[in-house]
Amino acid sequence: MPTFHDPIADAAEASEALRGLARASGVFARPADMYRVLGELSASIRHLHQIVEQVAANHETRVSFAFDDAGSHETGVRYALDAAEQLRRAARLLDQSYDRLAEGFSAAGRVAWHREPAPDTDSSVVLERRWVTVVFLQGEEADQVLDIIQTDGVDAAVEHLAHWDYGQETDSAAIVNGDVRDAIPAGVLDRTAESGEYTLTYNPFMGHVALHRHPEIDAAEETASPPEPQPEPPPRRTRAVTPYEPTRRPASDTPRGLGL
Repeated sequence: MPTFHDPIADAAEASEALRGLARASGVFARPADMYRVLGELSASIRHLHQIVEQVAANHETRVSFAFDDAGSHETGVRYALDAAEQLRRAARLLDQSYDRLAEGFSAAGRVAWHREPAPDTDSSVVLERRWVTVVFLQGEEADQVLDIIQTDGVDAAVEHLAHWDYGQETDSAAIVNGDVRDAIPAGVLDRTAESGEYTLTYNPFMGHVALHRHPEIDAAEETASPPEPQPEPPPRRTRAVTPYEPTRRPASDTPRGLGL
């Protein structure tokens, strides 16, 4: 529950709540629920804008307490004012995000969701547009990948993260868990880069990275009704996948996949 007086505790709780929402919103069992979620997100962005503006203002009004690590007040003031300026820029970006979200919210309100799909839906096209998140990292694990991006480039980071890709095994697990998305989940400040079959999203400000690719699934098999039994069906060819265990990273309790 929010304290309404402890900004550190409330910020931690808000972060955890958004992490849970990021995980829960991967698949909607009832599509109509998306409209209500968008409404709550609109309110959240307004609150987030207010928070960022207030933190920026506090950096300005509390400059008399600002020093750097060497004890220089002049340098500390410069850092505090620079932080305030960057935060105000972030607040302006949040304004733009709110405007786009409001338009999406309005459009979503005009959608009438039915319980059954349209009979002429081309499922193969839908599947071709879907994405699987191979791995999602945050915190110290993400910092290591962000360092790779800065020093060796995106391709090196993708090669590193590809160690978590078990091919068909990854895709099958994503299908079972409902973690196949129609679009790559990326925030306003997220950066996106393509490398081979993969698309990398990363955010140096929030400290997270993710690797995505199109799932290797048989559209007809995953979406069509089971065929009538046929005598002596031809054997189906499968591709054997040998899981790769990354050796460059210790075990961590950080969840991997689509959750945040």
